[in-house]
This record gives sequence, C-alpha cells and structure tokens, in this order.
Amino acid sequence: MSLDRFRLRAERLLDTADVRLDGVRATDLAIHDDRVFARAFAHGTLGFGESYMDGDWDAEDVPGLLRRLLAARLDEQLHNAETLLLWMRARFLNLQRGQRAYTIGRRHYDLGNDLFAAMLGRRLVYSCGYWASAEDLDTAQQAKLDLICRKLQLRPGMRVLDIGCGWGEALKYAAEHYGVSGVGITVSGQQADYARKLCAGLPIEIRLQDYRDLHEQFDAVFSIGMFEHVGARNYGHYFDVVRRCLAPDGLSLLHTIGTNQVPDRPDPWIERYIFPNSQVPAMSQIARALETKFVVEDWHNFGADYERTLLAWLANFDTAWPSLAAQYDERFRRMWRFYLAASAASFHTRRDQLWQITLSPQGVCGGYRVPR
Repeated sequence: MSLDRFRLRAERLLDTADVRLDGVRATDLAIHDDRVFARAFAHGTLGFGESYMDGDWDAEDVPGLLRRLLAARLDEQLHNAETLLLWMRARFLNLQRGQRAYTIGRRHYDLGNDLFAAMLGRRLVYSCGYWASAEDLDTAQQAKLDLICRKLQLRPGMRVLDIGCGWGEALKYAAEHYGVSGVGITVSGQQADYARKLCAGLPIEIRLQDYRDLHEQFDAVFSIGMFEHVGARNYGHYFDVVRRCLAPDGLSLLHTIGTNQVPDRPDPWIERYIFPNSQVPAMSQIARALETKFVVEDWHNFGADYERTLLAWLANFDTAWPSLAAQYDERFRRMWRFYLAASAASFHTRRDQLWQITLSPQGVCGGYRVPR
C-alpha cells in the first residue's frame, strides 16, 4: 500500500475522532513524516508511540489529542499480531517471579531519583493523588496519604507493612502523623537508598525485598501503586502473603490501577518502554483472588483524579526539562511526555480506574465505617 493510501485510510479513521491531519486546532495531528501511517497500521500503538518518540508527528495538545483517539477507540482498530503475541505472553507466562520481579525496578524506578523528584512534587509519591478537596498536587498527595492512614485506622504503637514502599513517603507520613513503626519493601535499589535517608531517625526499616519472602506479622498492611507489577498469575499468592502477615484483627489496603478492558492485555508501547512485565488488573481477577481470604470492607474508585495527577506531573516534567536535558536525550523526553499524556487520556476516558480496596481477614466487628 502506498504512503498516500495509508494517509487516506488514516484520515477516514481520524475523522471519527474529530482529528484532522495538519489542521489548525491544538488537538490536530501535525505530520512531519508520512511514514507514521504505515508504522501505526503495521505495529499499532507501538508504532504510533515510537513515531512520536522519533519526531514523525506532533500536536500542540498531545493529551487532548490522545483523549480524542481513545474516546473514539481508534487504538482498537490497530490491533495486530504483536498485540496478540503480547497478550498470549502475559496470559500464559509468569513474568513476575524470581529475578523477573526486579526487572521493573531496574528498568523504570531506577531511571534516576532526579527525574522523579522533578516530576512528582514536594513528596516523591508516584501514585494517584486524592483531589476531593485539593487544589494542587502536593495537597492532593498529602490528602491521599492521610486517607490511607484513616482507612487503616492507624494508632500510635502499631507496626505496619508497606509492600512496594517506593521512596518511603507513605511510611514517613504514617510514622510522623500517626505514631506507627513499620517496614517498607521495594525492588528498586535507588528507591531503597533514598527511602532509608528520608526515614532516618524514624522507627522504619527499608528493605530491598520481594513480597513473597515476607514471613512476619503486622497490625496493618498496605500497598500503593505496586499491585500493577504483581501479574495475574500471582494475585492469589499476593493475597496469601498479605493474609499471613496481617494480624487477625488488622486491616489491609490495596491502592491499584484497575481496568474495565479485557484482562491480561498490556499495551505494547507501555510494555516495551515504560512498565515491562506489568499488568493492570480487572475487578474480576482481584475478586477471584480475594475469595476465602478476606472480607472486602470498602472498594473506593477515584480514577478520575488520576488524570489531574498525571497532567500535574507532565507540567512539572516540562518545567524541569532544562535541568534534566544533560542526563536524558530528546527521544527520552518525547517518550516520557507520551507516557504521561497517554495515561492521562486513559483515565479521562475511564478506560482505567483507580481503586482503593480495604480488606479485613474476618470482617470488622460491628461493621466498618468508611472514611472519605
């Protein structure tokens, strides 16, 4: 098929999303290399994302453009053999066991604390903020941390476990504001080093450790933005670990992205460039893994807040780029912008959700009063 025919086919598809080629609106596609059409039709979202990284196309408002494309479900028109192979790999292989569990740490979270510090705001909290009463990113992240502490009913003297503790901000907040001690585990060496310094002087231990190796009891267990790296074949085992580590009268909270799309179908571009060996869970998968193990006390969805969080991260990243450019090249800049913009678009169109699920081993006596 000639480049002209690829362009005509693209125009017809884009018309359903009210996007024009080389138009004048902020959400129109500015084409710099017509090979973008062949790449997108041959390789789906992987080809389209790589074309942006290579500078083949642009838009004044990339998040807005991607919102239009996802709302029209144009990505579903670009499924191909690569998409199918990735789905089969995720469906039938356990990509998160053994040393593979540390892949995400090395390839994503160890990119550089300078990058994440510039992007995430005053606190290095790499998960959705809670914007119910917040007007800025830092306030939204503090509100999220406090919401988690209130949902877990933390009290002075309790010992808590943070599975996937990141840079240690949640444990630090809980120790300073609720008087708890705790253990945080991560598979990222850079995160662990940072968290130990951040929490110095507090009754907090930070470990470079896989969650499967935990065999001790805590008064409360939480996980914020880590479950996306567990993998569907390991969900049951994850909840087994939480159950054995949680006191009989304790509470656990799971903060995770969730999808209402077909389970076990990672996006090829995200898989290759951002989150290798990761899977966003469906509600049905979590529910099956929880059966016989926990009572679900609360299932809270505030996924719409993630768009606002991601756009704040994107604005911070753009502002900080002059100070980051010495360490990261232009292709990385465009890759990172596409990641944040595409993620924001996914939450805007409600493809993805953000769930906080509060669990108890045997049910809270007298009932659980839900904090918001």
